[in-house]
Amino acid sequence: MSSSLTAANLLGLLRRNAASPAVALRLFLHLTSAASPPAPHSTSFLSRLLAADPSSHALLPSLLRHLLSLPDPSPHLLALLSSSSPRLPLGFSLSALRSLRALPSVPPPPTPVYNRLLLAALQESRFDLVESLYKDLLLSGAAPDVFTRNILLQALCAAGRMELARRVFDAMPARNEFSFGILARGYCRAGRSMDALGVLNSMPRVNLVVCNTVIAGFCREGLVDEAERLVERMRYQGLDPNVVTFNARISALCKAGRVLDAYRIFNDMQENWEKGLPRPDQVTFDVMLSGFCDAGMVDEARVLVDIMRCGGFLRRVESYNRWLTGLVRNGMVGEAQELLREMTHEGVQPNSYTYNIIVDGLCKEGKAFDVRKVEDFVKSGVMTPDVVTYTSLLHAYCLEGNAAAANRILDEMAQKGCAPNSFTYNVLLQSLWKDGRITEGERLLERMSEKGYSLDTASCNIIIDGLCRNNKLDMAMDIVDGMWNEGCLALGRLGYSFLSLLTDSSSSKRCHPDRVTYSTLMSALCKEGRFDEAKNKLLEMIGKDISPDSVIYDTFIHGYCKHGKTSHAVKVLRDMEKKGCKPSVRTYNLLIWGFREKHNSDEIIKLMSEMKEKGICPNVMTYNSLIKSFCERGMANKALPLLDEMLQNEIVPNVTSFDLLIKAFCKTTDFSAAQRVFDASLSTCGQKEVLYSIMCTQLSTYGRWIEAMNALEMALESRISIHRFPYKQIIEGLCEVEEADHAYRLLKLLMVKGYSFDPAAFMPVIDALSEKGKKQDVDVLSEKMMEMAERDDGLAVPSGKFKPRSQRHGQDKYAESDWHALLHRDDSARTILKITKRVKTGWGQRGNVYENKQQQNDDIYVLENTG
Repeated sequence: MSSSLTAANLLGLLRRNAASPAVALRLFLHLTSAASPPAPHSTSFLSRLLAADPSSHALLPSLLRHLLSLPDPSPHLLALLSSSSPRLPLGFSLSALRSLRALPSVPPPPTPVYNRLLLAALQESRFDLVESLYKDLLLSGAAPDVFTRNILLQALCAAGRMELARRVFDAMPARNEFSFGILARGYCRAGRSMDALGVLNSMPRVNLVVCNTVIAGFCREGLVDEAERLVERMRYQGLDPNVVTFNARISALCKAGRVLDAYRIFNDMQENWEKGLPRPDQVTFDVMLSGFCDAGMVDEARVLVDIMRCGGFLRRVESYNRWLTGLVRNGMVGEAQELLREMTHEGVQPNSYTYNIIVDGLCKEGKAFDVRKVEDFVKSGVMTPDVVTYTSLLHAYCLEGNAAAANRILDEMAQKGCAPNSFTYNVLLQSLWKDGRITEGERLLERMSEKGYSLDTASCNIIIDGLCRNNKLDMAMDIVDGMWNEGCLALGRLGYSFLSLLTDSSSSKRCHPDRVTYSTLMSALCKEGRFDEAKNKLLEMIGKDISPDSVIYDTFIHGYCKHGKTSHAVKVLRDMEKKGCKPSVRTYNLLIWGFREKHNSDEIIKLMSEMKEKGICPNVMTYNSLIKSFCERGMANKALPLLDEMLQNEIVPNVTSFDLLIKAFCKTTDFSAAQRVFDASLSTCGQKEVLYSIMCTQLSTYGRWIEAMNALEMALESRISIHRFPYKQIIEGLCEVEEADHAYRLLKLLMVKGYSFDPAAFMPVIDALSEKGKKQDVDVLSEKMMEMAERDDGLAVPSGKFKPRSQRHGQDKYAESDWHALLHRDDSARTILKITKRVKTGWGQRGNVYENKQQQNDDIYVLENTG
């Protein structure tokens, strides 16, 4: 048989056994040898066969050993490296490349082979490997092409090494549109959209994709005017913005919290499409829905969901998941459960992510009872928990500081065969180190080592943050210095117990400091006022080609402001602008906070004007800082117009805005103005318990008992919980100013509305009515008080440690809710004797009501009586 027929027969045999890669490999090994080598295309076919089945990847080393035994393995190694998808595992491809490069007198692999390996390394985020392969390509004598350089450029941008990326870009002998797009996207991701605009300006021809990238970058940084100018420029140059352009603008604006601006664009797309604007697509609706939900604008989101239902845009599980996320985040769990039922009814099958939204959302509330309920839900069989589900539960228990429950979740994962991932362990590691429980953290590291998990940069950052939090900053700095040469082995400096957990592997040596590492260190240094050392770390970071972002600069601004060095903070602001890093609204808010602490309203106004000039819109926090500054200086009337200014700028005042003004006006005894602000707060923020509580407390503080009673009655009519209200102080205050009839009316309203409250609230009214000789009313109230105590059905928590500022009402003699103390008071002897007589029969036979309650639930008793 001729050699060509033999090759054809071999390839035919391999194809007939394609369903069993292991059998195909055995045939290949049996039929080929040094005396009868295979054809390269047979090798290529077999390698693709093995690569297509992950279970066959373990057979690839056998194939490589066999090929290296052939007289001339080079064409076969090239066939392996040049084979098309499915792609070979990266580790195996590197072994094949090293073997090929080690062969004597063999020409270097061609550039396309290196390009395949470079692309594979980039897709696995192995940026260090991209650089190594690129250097090897140059050493081999192969010529990099545009595609090669674009991959290197993309790796540098993804690693945040923008200065080096720029140098590579400038040195490229030839570029294509992808080169410009890669660099522009890198600048935008680094928060340097103006630099990205410079790249766009240098393009021979304007490109729609690059324009969309830069527009999205501008919107993320709050540079709306720049984005609008670029859109107009596109139109002028005959490049019509498409739906991707608009989606990018809407998405970026929503992420920046400017949901109303995003909705204006969305609305134009819906209503003005006949003017050439693109119609909203599925992505547009989904992004707008997420924007409303993230901003807490649930009513607007609900209207949008109805529109999506009518228009056929609510047919995907991804869209339902976005709405579900919004409901859970805003505390509407019942409606979220209804949505789950709707999904099933509409034929949309919930996925694991759907259930994990509910679990994760509830767990992040940080409420112990909620976590236990969610855990019960997970175990109910409604869903099949995965590693994300368990990690959410573990995170919730860690937030509570309940390490025992977190470890129990880890054990349950092992029992269920659900292997924790590195993120799972890092969540628990972060909790332990944050609380300074270093010994438990070491045990967890040991457990990770036993399970085969190696530490990564995220793990090291957690430990470094824990050291900074526990006053071991110098040790943290020493470890960061060592990480550049030793990787995570530098953690061995913490002691022998750590060194024994670490292995000298290539993965550990790749564990280098990143932007988060330096940000953690600089934040800790700035908090301690060690600004010179923080500056040195900033220079070191830049020297390591890690570009500082706005968060880094914000750290310095916050640190300087915290130490009263606002002039230095302003210099940082100017420096970051010179370096091409655009300040955000957070940057200005930190600086404004610093001037607020110095009661410098004039500088705050100047900074707000500067923000507007630069297209950075102030938010509610910005205005609240100015309001607080005015109020602290006794200039509440000057702060009041800021509410109207906020609304004109489509910024909705929050509870803090009204709280500051109400307190300021009450302090100056301008109670009518405080009432107007309170009325405005209800119309703006809705009938919120906290607003009524603020108003009642402030009026009570200054002895305005009638007004306080009116505010409380409004709350009662709105069915608002009153457990945070000073209702007992209001009742006592009314009695002390001889308004016992009003206090009696308030008590009756509480009972009519079905509120459970502290029975001690009856005592001032009983005393006052008894002094007036209203025996019948006293008897009625005494009966009601005894009935309420007898029920013992979860009385309202006492209203707290409220102490009026007025000296006349400086002591609240009825605040004590212990019935034993009430029954042994010295005053009002006749009334107390009467009540005591009744107590001795019935309820008194069971002892003190709070003693009984304490026996039932000691935990609740402790919580209620410690505030």
